[in-house]
Amino acid sequence: MTDGINYDKLMEKALKHVVIEALKIAADEGLPGENHFYISFKTNHPDVRMSADLLNRYPEDMTIVLQHQFANLMLSENYFEVDLSFNSVPHTLRIPYEAITYFADPHARFALSFSVPEEGGKAPAGPEPQAEEPKKVSGGAEIVSIDAFRKNK
Repeated sequence: MTDGINYDKLMEKALKHVVIEALKIAADEGLPGENHFYISFKTNHPDVRMSADLLNRYPEDMTIVLQHQFANLMLSENYFEVDLSFNSVPHTLRIPYEAITYFADPHARFALSFSVPEEGGKAPAGPEPQAEEPKKVSGGAEIVSIDAFRKNK
């Protein structure tokens, strides 16, 4: 039984849905104009699927760019798959939505930052977050972090 409505979880789910819808547009129609995506994710998430070579090079985190050279972007209910080349070697990545820590479209000046629960499904404990101004990143994208609205239990 919970003590109330978990608005943090509802916000995280709603913002992840924005990412999923953007990926659906890219999969169905391609990326329009100068739009492109930076997607960071936890490579050590149990449902991530990638080559051992890439996992050895990126044992915790990785950022991919979906712009001109990606193929076979496919979405499922819990993850997306995409083919990318690293040093001219093709790789298929399967990335669960819950492993995503950052999503940005620098052309649109749009970005989202997510926390990823540690094993066991609980968010990492830490100090009470303080409200802060959105951070600027190169390209003028604005990061909208929901961490400032979380309550630690």
